[in-house]
Amino acid sequence: MARVAVLVDEMTEDDEFRVPCERLRSAGHEPVVVGLKKGKKLTALHGTEITTDQAVDDVAAADFDAVVVPGGYSPDKIRTSEPMVALVRETAAAGKPVAAVCHGPWLLAESGLARGRTVTSWPSLQTDLRNAGAEWVDREVVTDDGVITSRNPDDLPAFCDALLERLK
Repeated sequence: MARVAVLVDEMTEDDEFRVPCERLRSAGHEPVVVGLKKGKKLTALHGTEITTDQAVDDVAAADFDAVVVPGGYSPDKIRTSEPMVALVRETAAAGKPVAAVCHGPWLLAESGLARGRTVTSWPSLQTDLRNAGAEWVDREVVTDDGVITSRNPDDLPAFCDALLERLK
């Protein structure tokens, strides 16, 4: 089935990491935790311990069928990594889904993927996303040209459903 890069660093939102990974695994897909360094031990916002499987420098968009960007403060850290931004950009350019929840759409802004798309996010990002050329809406889940976005942990069922549907 599909290999899905889940992009993280310190202070990822626990459920926004855990729930998509669990849903992907239960559907027969392989979530691969990609961070700035391989084997890095991270602590999520509410204490979940995460260990990265791969370093972003050691992977390419061709290695994956999709990318997931959980929220929390992690996206603000990883959007300063050109390899992370390139992975997101190249995944979308290959016609593969890019899914971002809560603060995850910061990577969409940084990579240029927000421009011309309708997206949603945590409300405090709406100005950033509009400034990046997106149309921001307040909806549970939005899918626009392969980019899937949601607002918060309450939206995770719809977010995961949209991602799994796109991976069929």
